[in-house]
Amino acid sequence: MATDTVGAYCLSESGSGSDAFALACEAREEGDDYVLNGHKLWVTSAHEAGLFIVFATVNKELGYKGITCFIVERDQAGFSVGSNDDKLGIRASSTCELVLDGVRVPRKMVVGEVGKGYKVAIEALNEGRIGIASQMVGLAAGALEEALRFTAERQQFGAPISANQGVQFQLAEMATLVRAARLLVYDAARRRELGEPFVTEAAYAKLFASRTAERVASEAVNLLGAYGFVHDYPVAKLYRDAKIGQIYEGTTNMQLQTIAKQLLAGDRP
Repeated sequence: MATDTVGAYCLSESGSGSDAFALACEAREEGDDYVLNGHKLWVTSAHEAGLFIVFATVNKELGYKGITCFIVERDQAGFSVGSNDDKLGIRASSTCELVLDGVRVPRKMVVGEVGKGYKVAIEALNEGRIGIASQMVGLAAGALEEALRFTAERQQFGAPISANQGVQFQLAEMATLVRAARLLVYDAARRRELGEPFVTEAAYAKLFASRTAERVASEAVNLLGAYGFVHDYPVAKLYRDAKIGQIYEGTTNMQLQTIAKQLLAGDRP
């Protein structure tokens, strides 16, 4: 396998979204191998990937304790990648369905232990939320920069529109949201780096940063007016891209659930 091989994370299915462990994809043991059958949806970078981390259950009766994580290579018999989904945003990234039809995977390609795949999935999702929050902060900061540039250049009534107090207040609100989101991301990342508990902090960061990205991108479109609604300027793209932040790596409601659970357990922000 080449060192520049792209990898893909394959957990979601048609009946498995926020209920991440309601997997239908099965792994049947045969000698020294496992035979995988099922479908995976919403796989990021599937079109480009050469290596896939696939979650399947070895025993449905065990529930989440039957879930196992496998490494599957693209050229294995029975493995195929579907067409690229036509998405609202993040269109530079491929998102595809995977089909596993009798894919034979050697036992040595199990990640961790058989039946412990749920731990691999949870750890990846928890850390991934910090990554998505970071992505959303970057998106929001980009939208703010575009709004600052445009409002300084756009002339109306003989002056740049940034000279208007109303516009200044909008920009100040946007900047405050970006700064707050960035600090929440830094806090979650710092805790993770130091080996401290960080799951709730990651939920705070993803919840706030994803909402910030959508709001700031929307305000940028407003400030650019008609220019913000066309493809000539990047804010329209940023607005479309922002929405996914409240969906993947755990929806907004899942972040709220995580935060509420800790609050009710006695933890305070």
